[in-house]
Amino acid sequence: MIDNSETRPSVVVLGGGYAGFKLAKALDDIADVTLVDPSDTFMHNAASWRTLVEPDWLDRIFLPLDRLLKHGRFVRDQAVAVDGRQVTLASGARLEPDYLVLATGSSYPFPAKSDVPDAERTRAKIRDAHEALRGAERVLVVGAGPAGLELAGEIKAFFPAKHVTIADVAPDVMPGPFEQELRDELRAQLDQLGIELKLGSPLNELPAAAPATPASIAITTQAGDELTADIWFRCFGVVPRTGYLTGALAGARNRRGYVRVDKFLRAGGLDRVYAIGDIADADRDTVGSANAQADLVAGNIRSEITGAGEQAAYQQVPPMVIVPLGPEGGAGQLPGQGVFGAETAAGIKGRELFVDVYAGMFDA
Repeated sequence: MIDNSETRPSVVVLGGGYAGFKLAKALDDIADVTLVDPSDTFMHNAASWRTLVEPDWLDRIFLPLDRLLKHGRFVRDQAVAVDGRQVTLASGARLEPDYLVLATGSSYPFPAKSDVPDAERTRAKIRDAHEALRGAERVLVVGAGPAGLELAGEIKAFFPAKHVTIADVAPDVMPGPFEQELRDELRAQLDQLGIELKLGSPLNELPAAAPATPASIAITTQAGDELTADIWFRCFGVVPRTGYLTGALAGARNRRGYVRVDKFLRAGGLDRVYAIGDIADADRDTVGSANAQADLVAGNIRSEITGAGEQAAYQQVPPMVIVPLGPEGGAGQLPGQGVFGAETAAGIKGRELFVDVYAGMFDA
């Protein structure tokens, strides 16, 4: 237990994504919280594809990080070296908190995630991508996971005349620990939407043009299929953002760049240093697991500060997913609920994509 009779213990959270902002907010009442992120806003990535087809949504998915905490502070900066609890920022500032939480997340191809740390520039890039998509007759989506299927569904829902092809080396959609019933339901809806699937054969090469830009695309699969399009989108390639780690923490990274954590999500065997969300090797890279990890570490830090309660170990989140195919389509799989179709998927996620839920967390 820390003596906080005069000062509250300090917590630095690196990263204002799903895991980082939730943990920072959860400890704001009991600790001196500093949230550090290079962007000025939290981008609600779960609604990114909707902004691509309906840019009016852009005003709803960017939430100001400086309106998250009531007692703590937000610092717009970026960690460049972290070897333990000492943090060096790009500005030259150094922080040495009582607790450090690494939650810097992952990069993913634009426009599912932004590739620039500025909301206005991101909005402009998404509007440009929207115009490029509007002008395309044929669209190629590379990747048949949740992101690729959702993007294809959004495009067909808002631009039904466009020809959309999804290509993937996997033999079926939705690789991962999901029920075959979910794949079957999604494939049936994709077929009804007129979306073409080219699965089970690698591409000989990716398009030379940048994704989300107008281009004349013609590539082939190893099976001999030719895929043509006027624009393409890359829907694979999660990369954890851990390049700033040094010393013992750099040594805690596995070959894919994820941080090895123990059952309490402590990083590199260091006391009071945690890694959560997409950078931790504890679970799959999902918003659900990021939320669960944020809750667990926040609870454990709170217990240590107050001296009440035992430290809890992390339990992996059961396989769960909701894949909208436009506002009224899609399917999902949730624990205790099994597999469900379009009506339930639309009601839970597809129509509003949780934007109001997140806006409420930011007093926005």
